[in-house]
Amino acid sequence: MTAYRLLADIGGTNARFALQAEGSDFADVEVLACRDYDDIGAAMDAYLARAGARGHATDAIRHAAVAIANPVEGDFVRMTNHHWCFSIAALRDARALDTLLVVNDFAALAMALPHLDEAGRERIGGDIAATPGRPIGLIGPGTGLGVSGVVPAPGPGGTRWIALAGEGGHASFAPVTRQEVDVLDALWEEHGHVSAERLLSGPGLEAIHRVLSGERLAAAAITARALDGTSAACRATVDVFCAMLGSVAGNVALTLGATGGMYIGGGIVPRLGSLFHASAFRARFEGKGRLRPYLARIPTWLVTEPYPALRGGAVMLDAATRQP
Repeated sequence: MTAYRLLADIGGTNARFALQAEGSDFADVEVLACRDYDDIGAAMDAYLARAGARGHATDAIRHAAVAIANPVEGDFVRMTNHHWCFSIAALRDARALDTLLVVNDFAALAMALPHLDEAGRERIGGDIAATPGRPIGLIGPGTGLGVSGVVPAPGPGGTRWIALAGEGGHASFAPVTRQEVDVLDALWEEHGHVSAERLLSGPGLEAIHRVLSGERLAAAAITARALDGTSAACRATVDVFCAMLGSVAGNVALTLGATGGMYIGGGIVPRLGSLFHASAFRARFEGKGRLRPYLARIPTWLVTEPYPALRGGAVMLDAATRQP
């Protein structure tokens, strides 16, 4: 009978689950809507019940890793962009787990970056080579805005990677154009503090469109109309969004010294397709005055690996359960 461990990637909208046997790829990946469950335990139980009904041995699971869109500090976790909250110890004990590793979702995603091959990423911008063994940056707009990175550290078996778990998406947004000043002014009136996440997220895309056009549309409708060419206003919103993302990504790259490369994750950018490639993202990424040459040599990639946070969580679980 296969001995599985449980992996989960919990965002503000969706919860992704998978099983993994030692030395194997994922089995039985399933995506559940968070709104359909009262808490993380209910979602976990529902997934395991369905996976068991599909013939997997879920009763014997003793190790699990959960990557979650939230700071993880201490035992109690309360999600920022969803109502779920839980005690790690209580969740572990209720499901008879020997190990329950709970980590920030973008720290887990960042841990996957050194292991991505060309099939798991898409180059944005010119053919620029990364500097091996240097920090790697990560930014990703979705329900919120994730920011992370990994830094190399020498180890007895060679280079190992250390993930950075922070909340850089909540750093204050800085406009670059007068149009962005107008957007910031409008959101200041509503929120007081305006973080990068207020603009670079699904709700942020809607906010940009509302300020620029006066029209209230869901993020999915904005991207759909921009892509099919039926709305010049929606296309303008997407262009502003991509330019802002370039500036913030450049800030992260400068802060981390990410000459190992800068990656874009999250659920929004992959849906933009050719609009993202044609946008001002890369120009704004490099547009840092005297530091333009420094940023010009940093490659940027879009993460296309379907479940990168699950993969990174598996790497972190390996380390947590490894025998000394």
